[in-house]
Amino acid sequence: MPRPSARDALTVAVQPALLLATGTVFALTQWRGWEPGTAVFLFQFAVLGLLVGLEFLIPYDPTWRPDRREWGYYAVYYVLTATGGALGQNLVMLGVGALADPRPLFPLWAEIPLALLVGSLASYAVHRAGHTYPWLWRLHGVHHVPEKVNVANNGVNHVADVLISQGFVQLALALIGFSERAVFAVGLFVVAQGYFVHADIRVRLGPLNHVLAGPEQHRLHHSTDLSEAGHYSSDLSLWDRVFGTFTWRPGREPAAVGLTDPLSFPATGRILTTLVHPWRRSAG
Repeated sequence: MPRPSARDALTVAVQPALLLATGTVFALTQWRGWEPGTAVFLFQFAVLGLLVGLEFLIPYDPTWRPDRREWGYYAVYYVLTATGGALGQNLVMLGVGALADPRPLFPLWAEIPLALLVGSLASYAVHRAGHTYPWLWRLHGVHHVPEKVNVANNGVNHVADVLISQGFVQLALALIGFSERAVFAVGLFVVAQGYFVHADIRVRLGPLNHVLAGPEQHRLHHSTDLSEAGHYSSDLSLWDRVFGTFTWRPGREPAAVGLTDPLSFPATGRILTTLVHPWRRSAG
């Protein structure tokens, strides 16, 4: 039997390493008193840098690697996505902050898993709605235009789609009254998972695919074959199991990714046209 190589080890170690890093950053932030927003921002860039490097070391499909021009407009979309996410979170917190109970409902060790379940369910619901209702698909479909899946185009989104989705998730967490520490912990996990599932890397998660979402599942989500394009969860696989949208099996890979009707949306590089497209009468 051939001896496993370092690259083979990476294919199974990436997600456990990200989970360990998430827990470490959370613990250090609480211990050192770091500002949570800054910690999330820096953690996001660290995860992005790590995964970009892994896309060169253990690529799933080397042809999916962004070229220089794509990196340019992916950067613009990243700014738009960050803006939409911040607006969604801040608007919700302004609206319900006065109603939230400052006292945690549960001890932190129980509150974090519960907040993760609630946030993941809310994220699943709004994501699936984005594929179900035409007026939401006009926004969310922007994310599915690229005919490749990589960590850089994780940020290709319509700003209104991000505002709605992030606002909905934050609203669910805020109305229940989870503590800031629990929401921060969940936020770190969601950041790591969001980039990880989009990474153009070859991983072997095995049984973990039935617990946590990964690139193997998310590539199917972007498939042009809608019969296999389930997997609306980007963090936990639980809700895809519960609601019958789990389609992954060992060895299953999409033949192509992107839109079933590529002409229904502007090309990703046409950023201004993309931003106004959902509001045009001809959209959808």
